[in-house]
Order: sequence, then C-alpha cells, then structure tokens
Amino acid sequence: MSQTYTAPQPSLLKLAGVPYFLIAFIARLPFAMMVVGVLTVVVAARGSISLGGLTSAAVGLGTACFGPFLGAAADRFGQRVVLLVLAVSNGAMLVVFTVTVYGSAADALVLLTAVGIGATAPQVAPMSRSRLVTIIADRMPEAQRARTLSGTMAYESAADETVFVFGPFLVGVLASAIAPSAPLIGAAALTVLFVGAFALHPSGRDISLQRDTSGRAPSAVAELFRPQLLVVVLGILGVGLFFGAMLTSLTSFMADRGAPEQAGLLYGVMGIGSAVLALGVAWLPPSFSLRARWLVFSGILLAGSLLLGAVSSPGMMMLALGIMGIGIGPTLVTQYSFGAARSPLGRSTTVMTMLGSGVIVGQSIGAALTGELAESVGTGPALMLPVVAATIVFAPGLANWFLSRTRPRSVRVPV
Repeated sequence: MSQTYTAPQPSLLKLAGVPYFLIAFIARLPFAMMVVGVLTVVVAARGSISLGGLTSAAVGLGTACFGPFLGAAADRFGQRVVLLVLAVSNGAMLVVFTVTVYGSAADALVLLTAVGIGATAPQVAPMSRSRLVTIIADRMPEAQRARTLSGTMAYESAADETVFVFGPFLVGVLASAIAPSAPLIGAAALTVLFVGAFALHPSGRDISLQRDTSGRAPSAVAELFRPQLLVVVLGILGVGLFFGAMLTSLTSFMADRGAPEQAGLLYGVMGIGSAVLALGVAWLPPSFSLRARWLVFSGILLAGSLLLGAVSSPGMMMLALGIMGIGIGPTLVTQYSFGAARSPLGRSTTVMTMLGSGVIVGQSIGAALTGELAESVGTGPALMLPVVAATIVFAPGLANWFLSRTRPRSVRVPV
C-alpha cells in the first residue's frame, strides 16, 4: 500500500536564515545605546544632568517626528534603500554630536544635533518585525501563521529586552574603560557595519505582496488612525515611559545609598526575567486571548510598581523589579502582536515603526521627567513616576478589551 508523502512545512528560521537573526540582533544595539550614551556624554562634557535629560528627550523627539515617515518610506520603496541612507546618516550624526558636545557650541545646537540623531535612527527592531510578518503572511501556510506570529513577536520582544538591558551596560563599560564619548563612537561604527549588513540582507528586498507593482498600498493612510490601532500605540508609549522612569528613578534610589553604578545590575533583574517570560508567551494557550493577556500582564506590572512606594532597601527593590518583570515582557509581546494583526494592508513597516518610536519616545520622556523630579524634589516622588507609567500601560489595555470585538483581516491571531 502506497503512502502519501507530505512535504515538511517551512519554518521561519529556514525561510529567513540563521545569519538574519544574528545580524538583526546586533544591528539593534546602537538604537538601545543612543539615549543613555547621549545622556552620559552630555553630563561628562557639560556637567549638567538637566541638559543631559533634555538632550535625551531631544533624541526621542527626532524619532517621534521622523520615525513613522521612515517606516512609510520603507513600505513604499522597500527597506534596503532607506536603511542604507540611514546607516550612513545616523553614523555621521553620532560623530557630529560628539564633536559638538565637546566643542564650544551653544546648548541649543547640542539639542538640535540630538534631534538629528533621533531623526536618522535606523529602527531595526520594528523593521525586523515587519520583514518577518511579511514572510509569515506571504510565504507560510495559513494554518501555521497564528502560532508562528506569536512566537516571532515573543522572540523579537525578548531580543529587545535583552538589548535594552545590555545596551546601557555596554555604554557604562565603554565610558568607564575608554572615555565618555566611546559609546557614541562605538554606536556609530556598529550602525554603519551592522545596519548596513541588515539592509543588504536578501530579505531587505522584499516588499509585501499586498502592495501593487508601483509600491502603493491598497489601504488608505487614514486607517493608521483607527482607534483599534491608536490604543496600541498609546499602550506601548506607556511601556517606554515605564522603561525610562524606572531606570532613572532606580539610579536615583541607588545613588542615595552611595552605589549608583549598581542600578544597572538591579535593573537586570527585571530585564532578564522579562525577556524569559516574553519568550514564554509563545506557549500560552490560544484560549488565553490577546486582549486578556494585555489586561492580566499589565495588571501585574501595575501591582509590582505600587510596591515602589514601600521600598526601603535594595532587597525589596529587587522583589518589586522581579514582579514587574513578570508583567512587562508579555505585555510588550502582546502589544506588538496586536500591532501586527491590525496593520492596514501593505503598511506593516509603518505600524511597526510607530510602535518602535513609541517605546523610544516614552523612554526619553520618562528619563527626562524622572531625572528632573529626582534632582529637584527627591527619589521618593521620582519612584511614583513608574506607577504613573504602568497605569498608562494598563488603561489602554482596558479600553482595548472593548475595542477587540472584531477579528483582524490579515495575519489572524486570537484577540
């Protein structure tokens, strides 16, 4: 009796290739180093924490203003040409900023060049998500898409968590071992080399099959402003606010105890746990819907942040950070999954860049506000800002519960 041969189903790892994931991981490091690197070099060169915070916020401003347009350009013309231009431009801006800070230029010019860093930042993470979503939607059997998408968003978020923990650590090592300017020079070199490699990877040629031969999307720009998508952008902005506020208030907390350099180690307790749990999201049952995950995990984040009001020792801080780590990683995975599912046809990169911009903008604003509050009022009030940020993550999740009444049209996932 003859047996019917069933061809093995293609995996995303095989379709994209192992080198892709290695290049994409290293290429996102400079983005994670920029905000902290800018803060470090400004404080070292100009002696002003306040100016350092404003400069970090200026990087976020540049990203907020230009990031979504760069994503739209990548959707329209393909990522390769956009990323090659950005790799060179951003590498140059990092060097120009370093020279400007150490020169005699006015503070206003320092802020302007910081905006230029943010405006030219190659947002590899959202563009990587967009590439992988395109591969899943265009080249994988429909039966595999939902689970593969969930696993992909989990991996990407875990990679982001790892980079956002390791990036500030790498900045500290380079600044201490070499010079305060070393992190930005190193970020410039990584940008040119690895963002360039990411751009030249064969997947950089892909434009979604949802676009026509001239690159036009079948969906209108107005669809980017639907409430179902904007609520995700607001929620992920809250995550960025939390990252910036938590790291800055934690630094102030440890500085009060004479060990500010240990803030990064404590922060790693949250980051590592968050990354591990983000990967675990891929194994959650489909019956645990996305809208329920957002509420549950952001609720854990909010509950953990409320403990900050009672923290009086590094041990208690580690406990609070551990609880918050349980919530933040899976929440971020869920938000990106919603972003992928709700992307208008042919505008995946635009949406992913909007979400990526939300994280970095929130981080910049959170760091600037918390630093100013810690310096002028004290650590106690500064530790309340992560609570505010966690609330901003939770509230859109509550609104999303009622907005998630219809199923997405493209890559289907349980909502």
